[in-house]
Amino acid sequence: MRIIAGTKRGMKLLPPPGRDTRPITDRVKESLFNILFNHGLPEGAVAADLFCGTGSMGLEALSRGAAWVTFFDKDRRVIEILKKNIARAAFGDRCKAISANILSVGAAPTVEQGLYDLVFVDPPYIMSAHSGEGSKTAALMVLIAEQVKPGAVVILRTHEDAMTLEHYGTLEAFDTRQWGTMKLGFYRKTP
Repeated sequence: MRIIAGTKRGMKLLPPPGRDTRPITDRVKESLFNILFNHGLPEGAVAADLFCGTGSMGLEALSRGAAWVTFFDKDRRVIEILKKNIARAAFGDRCKAISANILSVGAAPTVEQGLYDLVFVDPPYIMSAHSGEGSKTAALMVLIAEQVKPGAVVILRTHEDAMTLEHYGTLEAFDTRQWGTMKLGFYRKTP
């Protein structure tokens, strides 16, 4: 796993402990950021990386010009590895790593930066398999809808077969992409 573009291009990331993470491939990450670039992101954005693991998505966003990233993961061991990746990239003044139950706090706005412009949501495989009505993922997405600015983009990573909704609260789907067994849903906060 590495940062693939921007100021820290090529920097390798320390992996989190265990085998519970689902790293995103460089090809998929590049495609995702190409889509974001067409929407003026991540340059200058305040972003959140939920279920962050290594912090791959948030660190990539910082490398590509995001102003701020808040990383959320419930596993304290993961947060400790993430802090090492942040220090290696010298991004400590542009981010914060928080250990929390994401289902309860969502993308809780920080005192430093407030509401978000961009949120990456990469729940564990078992949770991402069902993202339809009544699911934990759906409840989380509705919570996130209240924690982002109008026009913000939220990306939801799920299993290819996962049922996703066109709307999660005030988040409306505007694009869906699939690579192998992974699906990315792109949502925008409507006014």
